[in-house]
Amino acid sequence: MRDHFEIRDHDAAGRIGRLEVPRAGVTVETPALLPVVNPNVLTIEPERLESEFGAEMLITNSYIIRSTDRIRDRAVDEGLHEFLGFDGAIMTDSGSFQLAEYGDIDVTTAEIIEFQRQIGSDVATPVDVPTPPDADRERAERELATTKRALADAEEAETGEMLVNAPVQGSTYADLREEAGRHAAGTDLDVFPVGAMVPLLNSYRYADTVEAVRAAKRGLGPGAPVHLFGAGHPMMLALAVAAGCDLFDSAAYALMARDGRYLTVSGTEHLADLDYFPCSCPVCADHAPADLRGFDDAETERLLAEHNLHVTFEELRRVKEAIRSGTLLELVDRRARGHPAMLDGYRALLDHADELERTDPGSKDAFFYTSHEAARRPEVDRHRDRLARLAAPEKLLLTESKAPSDHEYDAVWRVKPPFGPYPPALSETYPLTAEVPERTDDAAQVAAAESVVALAAANPKTAVTLGHDAWCERALDRLPDRVETENLRTLS
Repeated sequence: MRDHFEIRDHDAAGRIGRLEVPRAGVTVETPALLPVVNPNVLTIEPERLESEFGAEMLITNSYIIRSTDRIRDRAVDEGLHEFLGFDGAIMTDSGSFQLAEYGDIDVTTAEIIEFQRQIGSDVATPVDVPTPPDADRERAERELATTKRALADAEEAETGEMLVNAPVQGSTYADLREEAGRHAAGTDLDVFPVGAMVPLLNSYRYADTVEAVRAAKRGLGPGAPVHLFGAGHPMMLALAVAAGCDLFDSAAYALMARDGRYLTVSGTEHLADLDYFPCSCPVCADHAPADLRGFDDAETERLLAEHNLHVTFEELRRVKEAIRSGTLLELVDRRARGHPAMLDGYRALLDHADELERTDPGSKDAFFYTSHEAARRPEVDRHRDRLARLAAPEKLLLTESKAPSDHEYDAVWRVKPPFGPYPPALSETYPLTAEVPERTDDAAQVAAAESVVALAAANPKTAVTLGHDAWCERALDRLPDRVETENLRTLS
């Protein structure tokens, strides 16, 4: 683990941490949102971002500052904190976004790192190459090599207490992302942004986003603070945190407001289409949609931007509480019902349940089975793996019902979809205290059947009988022939 980053709580791959930013003299609690501040257009003053919205850190663009005569000298003379009027930590981008947008910038990593140091940046960024999604393999490899040289240049720079980003590129090639993460982790740089994400995020390609993050995380290892560049829509924060991201930066609050768009945790609405605000933030509590439509453009934009920030910070607080209470994946599940692309992202995340299990707490307050995706959660896999440690008697009854009053079995264990069998002594332990619907779905039954298979395989000399509550054929077909089955509904 990096000395400046401390992890306090875990749930799935999400965590609450503390990022020490020595040059600013502050410690930022993660997950954290860094509002993007355009030094030329202050939609919301940075001082208000801190005092009214709770922003502990923001991000601005050092390349724009360096390229704009009227603000460059002020930033150098006053320092970035005084220039922006912000006491928290300030991260600066290097111009890589402009490189991706316009194809060329007139600055090197050594020059822009030195400029970021001069203006008092707390976290600087080298000039990496953001390779877009779906680029051809040769281009992705070539540009990743350029990014690696930029990281080497950043390592050689004189930075003092300023932290430095080590962007992880690789386009949509998981192996390149993992390699880039491993290379970045081997440097002496400090924060690890997963780069070139904006095209994926803007296209709602959340499954591809998850795959890129998980690949980068495999290379970076568990102790690295990870920044998801360009992410900040409240709808996807829970998913991104559960995938292992700690920092987010977003201009969405301002850009969406400029276009008359209103952010929610389930998507984006157009102000023109709203009759009521589904929110109780200060803006929405004091105004109706018609009020905002009646103001001049600048006032409407400002108020929409304020709402967009309020709802985003509120969601981030909700995510933190979910981590603390062990309900992060339940929150992701709820958010996945708001948009098909979110459901794709959630399913992609669960494809990595084995990786999530490594940091997922072994005990939590509750497990709620609210969708068939929950059958793929890491707690289900963990229970199945632990069945191999349990010694079963010669004759064993597994049943979804109570033990029969008169039987010839050596022991009777309960079966609870999606987890499967367990001895009575474990009935009050997590996750077997889970709240599950009485009408279990096929996915829960299949998951439970796979656990029966695991138990039978670990105890080949045990005669196993399964009493099931009318399980689907797909679940029953998974069972080995030596497991006898009884349909409890038929018996009753």
